[in-house]
Amino acid sequence: MLEALPKATFSMLASSATLKRLASRYGMRRQASFARRFIAGESLQEALDAARVVEKAGLLVTLDFLGESVSSREAADAATAAYIDMVGAIVKAGVSRNLSLKLTQLGLDIDRATALENLRRVLDVATPAEVFVRIDMENSPYVDPTLDTFETLWGIGYRNLGVVLQSYLRRTDRDVVRVNRIGGRVRLVKGAYREAADVAFQQKSEVDLAFVEQMKVLLQHGHYPAIATHDPAMIDATLAFATAGKIAKDRYEFQMLYGIRRDLQASLAADGHPFRVYVPFGKEWFPYFMRRLGERPANVGFVVRSVLKESL
Repeated sequence: MLEALPKATFSMLASSATLKRLASRYGMRRQASFARRFIAGESLQEALDAARVVEKAGLLVTLDFLGESVSSREAADAATAAYIDMVGAIVKAGVSRNLSLKLTQLGLDIDRATALENLRRVLDVATPAEVFVRIDMENSPYVDPTLDTFETLWGIGYRNLGVVLQSYLRRTDRDVVRVNRIGGRVRLVKGAYREAADVAFQQKSEVDLAFVEQMKVLLQHGHYPAIATHDPAMIDATLAFATAGKIAKDRYEFQMLYGIRRDLQASLAADGHPFRVYVPFGKEWFPYFMRRLGERPANVGFVVRSVLKESL
């Protein structure tokens, strides 16, 4: 069964240029296509429309223009311009002033200086508009340059800036302390990339244990952390720790991905917890989509049923 495929297989599929071309051609050709469960669409307008629907349900959003690993300055400049335009569109649309981006989309694979300057260009527009910018974390070789870029910009006064940390990496305990120390805002996730055993925990039980311990540090010493998980056990652990420590609901927020565990999203928001939905969009959606399938194999069945239904 496809549901039994390991995460490594989905990582390999995510990097397939052939599958990406096929997916881009057929994956969103209909409003009810299989990818739209997790992707708001290919255009900014579709993302804004999806954001409005989410917010009508009492939730917050962060928008992410999908893309990564660009190899030319022209592509990095184009992504930067798209994010600058997005700031204005978010303000005009009146949705949550919050966006997420990847540094390899802004040129980190060219050099760190290019990514840093492009992110600064985005922040120079986002800051006066009071738009918060979250740097998504990528696989382990990018952790140090991502954190270094974050700290550099934080050090010169950009405060509408946060970063993501992944609990399955063995180094993350130290990184949580590092970001807390300077006052930065962390989104804590489990992690979705394929990593070697000496770099990342391989067993779910180990990842869960790390996530819980890091969550506790963030709730006690962090600065409005985002606890980003679809795992009911991790959510229950967070709620239990916050209740026992009398940590107010407005000192942190929960986050989940668009289209996943909508039942949990609604119940947490109804209970008064600030809740934000990560709304991805763009033509470069295939790698993101495959990582989501690898994270939660049960999603594969949904995709297969949708594809079969469309083909009839």
